[in-house]
Amino acid sequence: MPRPDDPDGAHLLTSERVGELLAAAVEHAGGVLLSWSMDHVDAHPGHSTTATYVASVRWPYGVREELLGVSARSGGRTPTDARADIFADGSREVAVWLYPKDPDLPGLARAAYPEQMAELVNAHRLVDRPVSADQISLAMVGYRPRRRAVLRMVVTDPRETFYVKVQRERSFREVLARHRLLLDAGVPSPEVALATDDHLLVLRELSGRPLAKAMFDPEPPCTAEQLIDLLDSMPASVARLDRRAPWSAAIDHYVGMVAQAMPSEEARLTWMASQIHQGLDRIPQGDEPTHGDFHEGQVFVEHSQVSGMLDIDTIGPGRRADDLACMIAHLSTVQRMNPEQASRVHHLIRTWVPVFDERVDPVELRLRAAAVIISLATGPYRGQEPQWERETTVIVDAAEALVRQIG
Repeated sequence: MPRPDDPDGAHLLTSERVGELLAAAVEHAGGVLLSWSMDHVDAHPGHSTTATYVASVRWPYGVREELLGVSARSGGRTPTDARADIFADGSREVAVWLYPKDPDLPGLARAAYPEQMAELVNAHRLVDRPVSADQISLAMVGYRPRRRAVLRMVVTDPRETFYVKVQRERSFREVLARHRLLLDAGVPSPEVALATDDHLLVLRELSGRPLAKAMFDPEPPCTAEQLIDLLDSMPASVARLDRRAPWSAAIDHYVGMVAQAMPSEEARLTWMASQIHQGLDRIPQGDEPTHGDFHEGQVFVEHSQVSGMLDIDTIGPGRRADDLACMIAHLSTVQRMNPEQASRVHHLIRTWVPVFDERVDPVELRLRAAAVIISLATGPYRGQEPQWERETTVIVDAAEALVRQIG
């Protein structure tokens, strides 16, 4: 049963008390916990909290660094919690697992090991030669515990790069169908090399470089018009897919998350949410084909041209302003740039926003961008950045600047 003073487990999972649970889980697995630190926390206030911890563990064969995950909920166990180990903290039950045995991502237990991925490459002839485990290099690109993971897989001699998307069962078929829909329509997106029974999508690398890197180049990586053309190249059938709510629809949720981590920001976050609601709530949902999470990490460029887009899991009907606002929001919140990098990114923003303003309503664009920025303000805390409070404040400042632009 959840505790009344901590229904979603957020206090437990972010306090020193969680160390007792980690120690018990490691002991259950046959090891001894030597030390630990929080790595990532995903909070859904009032409902659930999931966190990961980097731990030093002594095993019978020696000491190794491990990643442990813990989930706590207000509503009791889910069916997939049974795939983890269940431990009790007083009246509360929590699910604990040792990476890569994520209870909602069964394919991760295969995707994390070169030996098993070499077997997969050979069995499905993903390259034109047999490969061994020492020719497979794996690197984690992103991991949202119990949600999704992406790994970069490099096969050497000669070099070929793939991206392995690890999906939850309920989203796997939909994501695969979306990839095939865009590819069949000629939209530049990653080729599906393989789809597996344990919900792995193996994608071939796009040509070019991520905009997230190219945006720091001396020459502009692409134009605003090219970004709009890429989005407008999606077929009309995308608008007949299931609708994904825009970031602005969850503004109150994200305000709650940020305010829970930083109560000092609650007042101005609440004011911004009110302004966003007033400006957007009467605007129709829209039926344009949209990407749903369009930012510099999703776009590839080559020779000052757009060469493709990634992470098309979220495509569906919506408003073009949502996609363009998402790009503005992400560019406005890039962290830890040097002065030269910051100058180049700010130049892109100043150059691209007037073009976006011609395609969509400028007020809507800024309000939607502010909503996306508030969602991004949860990132420093979730990722447990060393200066997460300062970084969160800077991000909230960027959202407020956009809201105040509309008067």
